[in-house]
Amino acid sequence: MLLDYLGKHYATLKRRLTRKLGSAEDAGDALQDTWLRLKGGEDYGPIQNPGAYLSRMAVNIAVDVQRRHSRLLSGAEVDELLEEMVDPAPDPAQAAETRSELDALFRLLDRMPERRRAIALLVHAEGMTQKETAQRLGVSLRTVEYELKRLHERLEAHLAAEKN
Repeated sequence: MLLDYLGKHYATLKRRLTRKLGSAEDAGDALQDTWLRLKGGEDYGPIQNPGAYLSRMAVNIAVDVQRRHSRLLSGAEVDELLEEMVDPAPDPAQAAETRSELDALFRLLDRMPERRRAIALLVHAEGMTQKETAQRLGVSLRTVEYELKRLHERLEAHLAAEKN
């Protein structure tokens, strides 16, 4: 019933939609999308005023399309966003500084007792839990917690001394 009405009154519906939407092209697109939706076979039940119903349906479809288009960025906006993005790769100076910091960290680890160094590497480098580390090294969980506390204190002291 609605498809038949749309076919018979297409020109009138398009004029009405063109006035509401301000564009004959948008009105035609909205009516085409309305036809496609109706062709989908959904049962709309009895409609008292098919003209008003189809107009409202087409306007809603057009509004949805306009909202989707307004959310899309223009080419200039995309270019602007890309220019603002920071290159995630470090520059040579940053890479050298990071290598220097890592070397200092490894020298600090080398000066620590063997068990503390092993705990630090298992927990922080290999991602083991403290419980797994304790089992692997055959020590108590309390020992692992103590050694990690001492490690972190030593690292904090080293970092504070580097800042000064």
